[in-house]
Amino acid sequence: MAQAAPRTRAPRSAPGARGDRLAAVVMLAPNILGFSLFLGVPILASLVLSLFDADGFGSYDFVGLSNYGRMLSDPLFGQSLLVTCLYVLGMVPGVFVASLALALLMNSRLPMRGLLRAAFFLPHVVSLVVIGLVWRFLLVDKVGIVHQVLAPLGLSGISWLGDTRFALLTVLVVSIWFYMGYYMIIFLAGLGDIPTEYYDAATMDGASAIARFRHITWPQLRPTSFFVLVVSTVAAVSGAQAFDLIYVMTQGGPANATSLGMFYIYQQAFQFNNYGYASAMSATVVAFLVVVTGALFALTRAGRFDDA
Repeated sequence: MAQAAPRTRAPRSAPGARGDRLAAVVMLAPNILGFSLFLGVPILASLVLSLFDADGFGSYDFVGLSNYGRMLSDPLFGQSLLVTCLYVLGMVPGVFVASLALALLMNSRLPMRGLLRAAFFLPHVVSLVVIGLVWRFLLVDKVGIVHQVLAPLGLSGISWLGDTRFALLTVLVVSIWFYMGYYMIIFLAGLGDIPTEYYDAATMDGASAIARFRHITWPQLRPTSFFVLVVSTVAAVSGAQAFDLIYVMTQGGPANATSLGMFYIYQQAFQFNNYGYASAMSATVVAFLVVVTGALFALTRAGRFDDA
């Protein structure tokens, strides 16, 4: 008769490990509670509201998925998505390259480097509404300072905010100018973590500046680059980087040429009182953001890029 194998008891967690877990739960509890109250509940309420025809004045008629079907036949919503895609395709690579180039320049041995860093970051501490008002004043047709400066180049006759061909490009340039100082600071933090011994050894081996960037700077900046890529993409798709500028500078015009998805949602909710329809569009944008962020994680392997 075979003998039964002796029972083995699962190892008990050490008292220190249980204490660490308890401390982690206690420290995370305020953030979890705040996230649930101020993000989770509103998102859930918005999803429920997207199933109703609500005017914001107490009228709630259940319409099921009709608001989602309405989006498919709304040409203005399709146009706002196209404008959003164009804005993202211009904003993300534009601000990435500009802020990285600026960080590399500010990380070199320049005179008054600290003052220059502060000068480039300074616009970011000013309200975006104020920035929009200033640029609208600078871009006033015929009499704005920008027109006076560009007059020798024969570009003084262009209506930068009133022409459908240039309005989105103008907002895009102002957005990149505003945010490149912020992302420059993030890249400078990443550059500061790279050991100088790497550059000293490469210089002694005769490596050029391009070779040092390719084999030292770029690989060491992968986590920082991934962070900037994800944050700028999410902000551009959600409209967080341009809503204030568009509201102040163009109001979505001319002819909806600068009406991003988030601005169109704002119009439907707070100008036309279509809260249910606006909630359905918001839910769609959030779902799109989740897909884009997941794709970025998959393509870059969370910042590891081409690591084996």
